[in-house]
Amino acid sequence: MDNKPEAPREKHSVTETFERLWSQALLAVNTAEEEASRAVQRVAAVAGWSQDEVKRQAREFSERLAGHRKDLEHNVEERVRQALTKMKLPRREELAAFGTRLDKLAERIQALEHRK
Repeated sequence: MDNKPEAPREKHSVTETFERLWSQALLAVNTAEEEASRAVQRVAAVAGWSQDEVKRQAREFSERLAGHRKDLEHNVEERVRQALTKMKLPRREELAAFGTRLDKLAERIQALEHRK
């Protein structure tokens, strides 16, 4: 058995990790869109499509890609929301409510201090 200690892993915040993954996903989608555009052009050349047919096919293809991209974004957002819910992190509204309660408590404490 190898008893060498493991190299320490770099620790990244959830935000940094998510931003890196999201950037990679967007790059992959953009690359796919560019490749799809080139594919349409090649098919058009082979099929002998007219300029109008090329435009129509490209438009339809772009609309489908845009729909898939929106679905991807929605799915990623939903999965992140689910992951954060499992982590039991407070929502923005809950943090705001806690802030309001703390402000009220601070005011009460100051009022009690002035009574002394």
